[in-house]
Amino acid sequence: MKKWLMIGFISMLTLSTLAACSGGNQNGSSGGKSKDTITVKHAMGTETKVPANPKRVVVLTNEGTEALLELGIKPVGAVKSWTGDPWYSHIKDEMKGVKEVGLEGEPNIEAIAELKPDLIIGNKMRQEKIYDKLSQIAPTVFSETLRGEWKDNFSLYAKAVNKEAKGKEVLQDFDKRVSDLSEKLGDKKKKRVSVIRFMAGQSRIYYEDSFPGIILKQLGFDFPDKQKKLFEKQKDKFAFMTESKESIPEMDGDVLFYFTYQPAESKKDALTWQHDWTSDPLWKKLNAVKSGNAHEVDDAIWTTAGGVKAANLFLNDIETYFLKS
Repeated sequence: MKKWLMIGFISMLTLSTLAACSGGNQNGSSGGKSKDTITVKHAMGTETKVPANPKRVVVLTNEGTEALLELGIKPVGAVKSWTGDPWYSHIKDEMKGVKEVGLEGEPNIEAIAELKPDLIIGNKMRQEKIYDKLSQIAPTVFSETLRGEWKDNFSLYAKAVNKEAKGKEVLQDFDKRVSDLSEKLGDKKKKRVSVIRFMAGQSRIYYEDSFPGIILKQLGFDFPDKQKKLFEKQKDKFAFMTESKESIPEMDGDVLFYFTYQPAESKKDALTWQHDWTSDPLWKKLNAVKSGNAHEVDDAIWTTAGGVKAANLFLNDIETYFLKS
């Protein structure tokens, strides 16, 4: 009898030792990581434990969707592209089978819950009010803003899906491409670039803190002097918004790019607004227009998508209009 008691005691001791060596509590954290989870600090001022290898990710921003795709992750659900049906043309092939879960500004919480996600990626600027509800569905990580600096958000998303190394590689590749293109552009970078967006009832002049502005600055371009003076008067360096055609002269540049935001569900016609402005005598007097250097480009690529894939397609446009035209 004593022999069997001794064998049982040794077996229990061995199992205890093995458990201690394997880490015991899998929910514990060591350096922000455990066996099954990683810890991510994000815009809601908290640290959230998320799966180390998420399988069912729902993403609630357009630029976040592009980030996941670039990282090799196909989400199970995503918010609708602003001007897509439901996805932008440059990502629609990769998004086959992905469930649409509303818009950035109004995600469908029930649709998200039905997908049984193990990770939700969103944005404080867009979805702060529903963060608690989302967190009850699955671990939720938020980026801070959507003001054009897509690289910061991309790095956070890469960390949230435990692909930081891949994320750094993507950003390094982009920066190298910018550097190489900047070198090829040479003296062409001396041309002042103007970026204009038409919306239903409003026109915008984009500046250095916008998605196109940040990339143009990284390439080495600058903005027209008139626009520099215009933005001296306002703290926000994102965009100047106007409803008056009297602002048209301030839209001029050596090269001008313009695009129109026309979402499918909008009852207002932005294309009519754009035509009204580009048909105006003031527009036709712009030096960029008279010299044939006013180019209409894709709104999704130049601002609406706002992610890594759009950023690379943006570089394609710059190469086309400055080096191949």
